[in-house]
Amino acid sequence: MKVIKVLLKIIEVIIALATLASVFAFIGERIDEIKYKGAEFFRKPTGIYERFIKRPLDCFLSCGAAIVLSPILLYLIIAGAINMKGNPFFTQDRPGRIDPRTGKEQVFKLIKFRSMTNEKDDDGNLLPDEQRLHKYGKALRSSSADELGELLNIIKGDMAVVGPRPQLIRDMVFMSHEQRQRHQVRQGLTGLAQCNGRNGLSWENKLQYDIDYIENGITFIGDVKIILKTVEKVFKKEGITQDNMATAADYGDYLLSEGRVDKVKYEQKQREAKEYVMG
Repeated sequence: MKVIKVLLKIIEVIIALATLASVFAFIGERIDEIKYKGAEFFRKPTGIYERFIKRPLDCFLSCGAAIVLSPILLYLIIAGAINMKGNPFFTQDRPGRIDPRTGKEQVFKLIKFRSMTNEKDDDGNLLPDEQRLHKYGKALRSSSADELGELLNIIKGDMAVVGPRPQLIRDMVFMSHEQRQRHQVRQGLTGLAQCNGRNGLSWENKLQYDIDYIENGITFIGDVKIILKTVEKVFKKEGITQDNMATAADYGDYLLSEGRVDKVKYEQKQREAKEYVMG
């Protein structure tokens, strides 16, 4: 009986903390509505769920998950520090939601558990991805455990549980204006593209799924279906890699290989990506 009482008390604390986080998220959304009212690039939510429920629910779930999974997160920190011989976390600049006032994507730091080492050659250059991706890293990726660090991004408000997956800035600069509309909403831990093939999809299909998610209306039932399908994909370990590559090809590299951009435009866009990060 004592064990049950202790467990119930722990559950109560978790629910209380997660609820508090969701309340702050709800208030934050209302403040943003007031702050950006009338802004040129402000996107009005399409329904009650997206406007009032999605963000608080995301915060409730991610905060609760972070507490419940804290023993696993602690293990990943220790195991990562050992296997990666240093920092177990990997952070990278990613384009987030479009700023309602400027129309430009806001850059945030994506937090993941590191799956590739920092091994370098004799000249100090990083080795190719496939040489830096060892057994531990492959296990992280196949289980999607490397994505658990993004729970912090969701709590912070950088991301959502469901939405378009945050791509690289050097991918974003190659996107068309229509494709960049995927950034009208928070980027997601999972999304419509992930439950329909993940990295096994072509770039065109992947980006079209992101647009479809927004244009077809963001609903509670739709998000639940995406989450359930994603779980199924993770257990089946489908679409983890693209054409047996260690990492999927960048969008620019893909367009260059297909002859859809020339070398001059490719280099120009790469410089644009660097300048974007520098502000």
